Amino acid sequence: MTDEPRTARPSDTVRQIGVIAAVVFMIVAAMIGVGLFGGTNVRELQGGALDADATLLAPARPAFSIWSAIYLLTIGYAIWQALPSQRFRERHRAAGWPVALTAVLNGLWLLTAQWLTLPLTVVAIALLLVALGYTLRVLQTMPGVRITGVVLLDASVGLHLGWVALATVANVTAWLTVIAPAEWADAGELIAVIVLVVVGVIGVAIAWITNGRLAPGLAMGWGLFWIGVQRSTGEPASMTVAIAAWVVAFVVVAVPLVLTVMRARTAPD
Repeated sequence: MTDEPRTARPSDTVRQIGVIAAVVFMIVAAMIGVGLFGGTNVRELQGGALDADATLLAPARPAFSIWSAIYLLTIGYAIWQALPSQRFRERHRAAGWPVALTAVLNGLWLLTAQWLTLPLTVVAIALLLVALGYTLRVLQTMPGVRITGVVLLDASVGLHLGWVALATVANVTAWLTVIAPAEWADAGELIAVIVLVVVGVIGVAIAWITNGRLAPGLAMGWGLFWIGVQRSTGEPASMTVAIAAWVVAFVVVAVPLVLTVMRARTAPD
């Protein structure tokens, strides 16, 4: 399938409006999530279970600044795909609604954290992770050829997927910390290291499946780096977990870089 313009369809305009509406919903939910419009900041929700000092796998607060990049890129995509010149692009037809779904699920996770229960936040973020994986798969089967699309679509979805993959682990850990027997605390470091190894395997798998896409690994590496910072300088402290997080961060960033270099060297002239 090509990305060349074709005859416009009524459904194209509906899709463009749907993407914009979904992204607006996501941004409003994000504003509620930082305490605007009467909302409570995410780190204070669920009894503080989602804050940086809640579990051994929670990243330091600066890690969450990645949302600014994800939101700005997603807003940029919503504006770009709404241009008349983009209305008939086959890539938007394939990826527009999936992107809209990820935006809606992103907002729903924030609203779930605000007003519902911690287990339901796990369900919400798992659904978001699946939707992002599907969206990236759609993009993988229809590669972009324009730098604007690569930045606003591929990079935004890739960063979103990488961060949410790590956030899912943190969210599940927060839930398990609340419900787990007290005896589990003695094995907390070991469990955290095992989970980090699993995160590394997931990061490597994403890199392999996507032929070395950098954005997911960069987002995961960013979050893992800040998990290491929080464990080495904050509470709960664990130098063992910090070192493990930094090692895994290196792996999930290095593997897609290596795959990209290998692909470039084997590409025909």
